[in-house]
Amino acid sequence: MHLLKRPRRLRSTPALRNLVRENALRVEDLILPLFVSEKISGRVPVVSMPGVFQLSEKELVAEALAAHAEGISAVLLFGIPEKKDEQASQAYAEDGVVQRAVRALKAARPELLVITDVCLCEFMSHGHCGITHFHGDQALVDNDASVELLVRTAVSHARAGADIVAPSDMMDGRVGAIRAGLDAAGFQNAILMSYAAKFASAHYGPFRDAAESAPAAGDRRTYQMDAANAREALRETALDIEEGADIVMVKPGLPYLDIVWRVKEQFGLPTAVYNVSGEYAMVKAAAQAGWLDERATVLEQMLAFKRAGADLIITYWARQVAGWLASGK
Repeated sequence: MHLLKRPRRLRSTPALRNLVRENALRVEDLILPLFVSEKISGRVPVVSMPGVFQLSEKELVAEALAAHAEGISAVLLFGIPEKKDEQASQAYAEDGVVQRAVRALKAARPELLVITDVCLCEFMSHGHCGITHFHGDQALVDNDASVELLVRTAVSHARAGADIVAPSDMMDGRVGAIRAGLDAAGFQNAILMSYAAKFASAHYGPFRDAAESAPAAGDRRTYQMDAANAREALRETALDIEEGADIVMVKPGLPYLDIVWRVKEQFGLPTAVYNVSGEYAMVKAAAQAGWLDERATVLEQMLAFKRAGADLIITYWARQVAGWLASGK
C-alpha cells in the first residue's frame, strides 16, 4: 500500500507526541474553589463531594497556603454564614464570613489571588440569588433590588482585599452596576470576572450541599439560562463585556464545551470554565467503584477545557491536578 499521508507517523513515540501537541495544561491555569463556614471550628467533609470540605477560617488559610505552595495561584471563595435572612445582610457585612476570610488570606499570603463569589443565595434564608417574593411554589426575584445588594457585596469584598470579584447571580445589568460601584468606591483596579453564561443545571446538586444554598421553594430557571440556548449565551456574554467584565466564565463545563468554544472564538477575552460539583462527583463515584481511572479521566477532561478555549479552569481537583502535573507522569 502506497500512502503519501500517514498521520500516525507523528504519534509513534512519546517525544513526537509531545513535540506536536496542540494544547497544554499548566498549574497556572487552575483555580481552587473553597468553602469557608463560620459555623464550624475545623473541617467538615461534604458527603456528596469526596475530598471536599467546609472549612473554618483557620483551616481555609491552611488549605489555601498548601495549594499556593503547590503552584496554584488563585482560590475562589464561597461563604457560609451562621445566620441568614431575607436581605442577605451577611453577604455585604464588613465583618461577614467572606470579608474576614479575604483579610485572613491576604494577610497570610499577599501574592495569592483571592476571587470572591458575589452572590446572595448562601446568605438568603430562602436560598435564592436575590430579593424574592413567593406566590405559592413560584419564586419571583426582584432584579433591580437584588442588583443593589450585589453592588454592596462586591464593594465590601474589594474593601476587604479581594483581587477579583465574580458575580454569579445572573441578574440583568449587574456587571455594569458592580463596575460603577467599584469605581465610585475607589476600586478601579479590582478585576471583575463575570459568570457570563451560567446555565440552570442538574449538575449543581453537590455544590448546594457544600454551600448550604438550595432554594427552599421554586427553582432558578427564571434567572439562570436555559440549557437549550447557545446564541443567548453569546448575547449574555456580549452584554457583560460591554458592561465592563474583564474575564468571562461559562458554567457548567463539560456539558457546555460548545459554549466555551464559541465564547472564546467570538470575543477573545480571558475565558474561564467552571468544572462544577456534579461533574466532580460523577467521576469520583465512578473512580471509587473502579469503573474509571480518576487521574487519566480528570486530565483528559482538563485538556478538553483547554482545547475548547478555556484559559482558566475552576476545579475541585486543582490540588490533585497540580500534583499530577508536577510528577510528570
